[in-house]
Amino acid sequence: MLARQLQIAIVFSLAAAIAWFFYFQPRSLSLAVAGVLIILFNFVPILGLQFLAARQLNKKESATPLATRSQTLRALWIEVITVPKVFTWHIAFRSNQIPDKLNGVFDVRGRRGVVFVHGFICNRGIWTPWLKRLLAQQRAFSAVDLEPVLGSIDSYPQIIEEAVQKVTQATGLPPLIVCHSMGGLATRAWLRAAPGNDARVHHVVTIGTPHHGTWIGLDNVPANMKQMKIGSDWLAQLARDEPPMRNELFTCYYSNCDNIVFPTMTATLDGADNRAVHGDAHVVMVFNQRVMNESLAKL
Repeated sequence: MLARQLQIAIVFSLAAAIAWFFYFQPRSLSLAVAGVLIILFNFVPILGLQFLAARQLNKKESATPLATRSQTLRALWIEVITVPKVFTWHIAFRSNQIPDKLNGVFDVRGRRGVVFVHGFICNRGIWTPWLKRLLAQQRAFSAVDLEPVLGSIDSYPQIIEEAVQKVTQATGLPPLIVCHSMGGLATRAWLRAAPGNDARVHHVVTIGTPHHGTWIGLDNVPANMKQMKIGSDWLAQLARDEPPMRNELFTCYYSNCDNIVFPTMTATLDGADNRAVHGDAHVVMVFNQRVMNESLAKL
């Protein structure tokens, strides 16, 4: 569903940009070009405000080094380049380019597989580089689509359960679960959903997950966004429901340039293996080669 909605938005934006250009081009080429750029890159000011807010709030946090101005500007620039590529191509048009691999040409039995859980307003297409790597390694994997897109995080555990079952049945081994952003909270909700789920997973990797919420979370918004607000009742109850040793299952990657999950240390868990990838923005973190290498090394 999300892919279809993005496709419609992309087509509408392109049509608006073309119409603007040909309407104004005879009168003013500069106005025509400026209008096209505004239509196609309207998300850039939003990203800029996110980075500004993150930097201001991170100044109050002493647990991790504050990003330098040059580091922040570099992270913003790379995110500006990455976001259109990910959302207008991989997520909108190529989300099923690489389907789940559970059996077939190569034998996956006895070789640990991976379950991928994406974040807010996203789909399985964001994991394409990871899926290509696992295909080359002849590993089983399942990348879920969390729906409803704007539903409660509590509606996602059954989707994760089905993926865990499939990969476990294919390999005979508990899978590694790799999560981005909200996907880490959905996985924690899955662990909570049934006694014994901890033993059914090999390890959980979270990338930019708002374990303690994020400043961007607001009231009077879709359910899952409200649940990710710092200090939300949902996050507090999730933490109360978890056994003390559960966080040892987790490796949490976080960044001082994360423009969505901030302050920085909200992406960490006490007792987990918390690893910094400073200098990467929220979406770019998924494609960090160190994160990918270290995560898949756990197989």
